[in-house]
Amino acid sequence: MLLRDDLASWQRLNVTAFLVSGIAATRPETVGEAYEDADGTAYLPMFRQPVLVFEGSKEFMAAAHGRALSREIPHSVFTQDLFATGNDRDNRAAVRAVPQAELDLVGLALYGPKNAVDKVLKGAKMHP
Repeated sequence: MLLRDDLASWQRLNVTAFLVSGIAATRPETVGEAYEDADGTAYLPMFRQPVLVFEGSKEFMAAAHGRALSREIPHSVFTQDLFATGNDRDNRAAVRAVPQAELDLVGLALYGPKNAVDKVLKGAKMHP
């Protein structure tokens, strides 16, 4: 996860939740088994491994996006425009309306080999 460093706390949480859903939905190997407590109450499964969250400037976001594209790393994007939409259809339309180089990125979620993802995120700081 890479978040833009100028987001409000609620935006960081919202963007993270939306972006990681793309990984869970398309990469079933990232999700573990369902949980159950001692009373037999069932709970939904979660990611098998921790989600690392980094932050960077608007310029860093654009550079990381370019590196992810050039390395063909699967990733999801969240743009500033999505804070003004209210549903999935409008979210996709908002992204589709903007050329790739002009996307106002506020978040990226990446999934791929560790060394490749590390190269995309090189220079990013861990989220505080």
